[in-house]
Amino acid sequence: MKKALFALLSVALMVSATAQASTPIKRKICVFDIIGNVGPVMGAMRDWSTAAMAWGLEAELIPFTNEAIAAEDLKAGKCDAALMTGIRGRDFNQYAGTLDSIGGIPTIEHLRILLQVLSHPSSASNISTGSYSIMGIAPAGAAYIFVNDRKINTLAKAAGKKVAVLGYDKTQSILVSQIGATPVDSDITNFSTKFNNGIVDVIAAPLVAYAPLELYKGLSPDGGIINYPLVQISMQLIARSDRFPQEMMQTSREYFFNNLDKILEGLAKEEKSVDPKWWVEIPDKDKGEYEIMMQQARIQLRDQDFYSADMLSLQRRIRCKIDNARAECVNPVE
Repeated sequence: MKKALFALLSVALMVSATAQASTPIKRKICVFDIIGNVGPVMGAMRDWSTAAMAWGLEAELIPFTNEAIAAEDLKAGKCDAALMTGIRGRDFNQYAGTLDSIGGIPTIEHLRILLQVLSHPSSASNISTGSYSIMGIAPAGAAYIFVNDRKINTLAKAAGKKVAVLGYDKTQSILVSQIGATPVDSDITNFSTKFNNGIVDVIAAPLVAYAPLELYKGLSPDGGIINYPLVQISMQLIARSDRFPQEMMQTSREYFFNNLDKILEGLAKEEKSVDPKWWVEIPDKDKGEYEIMMQQARIQLRDQDFYSADMLSLQRRIRCKIDNARAECVNPVE
């Protein structure tokens, strides 16, 4: 009888342990999507949450049209993780937040290599600061300069103009002031309105914002988009480290990278909505000057502790991997 009872007890314990292991953890994920619940970012995160069920995660997605509130709710513990831009995410992880450095990633080819590196398990320690960890990084498109007068096609001609800058990102005000323009504090919810209403002359925005934010209103009738990408904007899923197993966060990072092509296809589709008439070409000589200016800006912002020196070094190595004839490959300063 004792053996039978012992056997039954052992089976019961095994069943209980199996049930607990298969019970998913429930977590709240705050998602910044400027369009809201029906936006493309929320759509992509629904696909992620479906995949996450297989990892043992039941995610409750909460849409935010105000990025600042999503970030504050993450800090307050109301969210277990939050998806936001890398620029905003720099407050949580400087290394990953420096991914969005000015001119650091010239093309999608460079970005692909960088995201592959960051999704590898060997990078886990760099994208975890103790309290917060990066669970995934996705591109949001390159940022271009939108001007209400296409004659503003050089840095010199931007002097005296009003430029919308994100108030929480001090690096933007520093850069705008250096070219003699006037920074106008804004945020993601109102910078487009200021441009469309003529309050500011210049903004930087990804092409995917053109249609939903009606930026063609600010461009009309004589404006343009300078055909030279300044920054590769990223979206980063930032988690409270103690709310997710390390293995789950690594699986999530790999999911993001494995879906990179799908995300890029979606961005390319959205970017086709931009009317070709708005493009403003600039001479190669000016592009060279921009590149020097952006390198100097990165070094300055690194020395002022806005940018991570390690991330800037990684970006330089990737630029040199693709083109080792660059001057910075012979005499590296980043």
